[in-house]
Amino acid sequence: MTELDAARMEIDEADAAMAQLFCARMRAVEEVAAYKKEHGLPVLDASREEAVVAKNLARLSEADAGELGALYEDFIRHTMALSRARQKALLARDAVAYQGVKGAFSHIALKRLYPHAKAVAFATWRDAVEAVSDGRVEAAVLPFENSNAGDVSAVLDLCYAHEELFVSRVCDLPVSQNLLGMPGAALAGVKKVVSHPQALAQCAKFLRMLGVETAEYPNTAAAAKYVRDTGDASLAAIASPETAALYRLAILAPDIAETSDNTTRFIVVTREKPTSGSRFSLLFTVEHAAGMLARVIRIIGDFGFNMESIKSRPMPHVPWEYYFYTELVGQPSDGLLTALQDVCKTVRVLGVYDRE
Repeated sequence: MTELDAARMEIDEADAAMAQLFCARMRAVEEVAAYKKEHGLPVLDASREEAVVAKNLARLSEADAGELGALYEDFIRHTMALSRARQKALLARDAVAYQGVKGAFSHIALKRLYPHAKAVAFATWRDAVEAVSDGRVEAAVLPFENSNAGDVSAVLDLCYAHEELFVSRVCDLPVSQNLLGMPGAALAGVKKVVSHPQALAQCAKFLRMLGVETAEYPNTAAAAKYVRDTGDASLAAIASPETAALYRLAILAPDIAETSDNTTRFIVVTREKPTSGSRFSLLFTVEHAAGMLARVIRIIGDFGFNMESIKSRPMPHVPWEYYFYTELVGQPSDGLLTALQDVCKTVRVLGVYDRE
């Protein structure tokens, strides 16, 4: 037996033991889920999870903690994420909403953030948000901003309108735009390209070179599905590689967008108020008077918070007045919020999160 064979045998033995321990842990998770259902408790207990992480790291020897501590922490956190997913499935709280159809970028972001969740499609962003609000789904994954096209104002307006909801996660998803066609189709034979208006705009230079007709579709995945359903070799869509695989289309030309750094930021909206993260966002309004916004910005700076972005949007049903959104680095403090309440008409924490 070689040294490699011996090492692999040790790994097999460790894997066999972990398989038994994993199943035992999940059986205990079922009991936890039953207790939480009986007592109406939320699935996530952030303070308990941090205590579990600390307890497990303390079980490592000093040498192992130094060399393997970060890897073991990732292992424990991933295991707890699987435990939460199991609890949500048992409690029928594993449904997550998105707008569009399978293969849309929102669907891709959802599957990366919630790989074990039941993805539920809605026709509009409003429908997805209202499904969270009335408890039909646990969360919604929504596009919030694109690195090239700017913010998705309609989603921000929905966040402002629904005071009962919070942003609990943020994910930056690199966007790869590709020309998709029927298997066996030739690039030279493409006469018409369909996709979302943003995708068409991002790939305008390539499309001009190709000399094709274009048509808009509600989203990139719907366009790809249309190409698949028609079976027309002269028709193509702009969408992601994941969408190509989903609808069994060929990639006729990869990465055709004018810029290679195209990224869309997605937010996760939930009813459960988040408590920890490296960033937080605020929604606030001020008197429509000189210097009021400057006072807010000064307070934020005086408390030592770095403001990464600030946006204004028209107030619903109040012509020529605006509400403001800002994202700050750190965690919200009672001192900051109290100081802001003294100068703002309204102020609320929209979310606390890490960027993923």
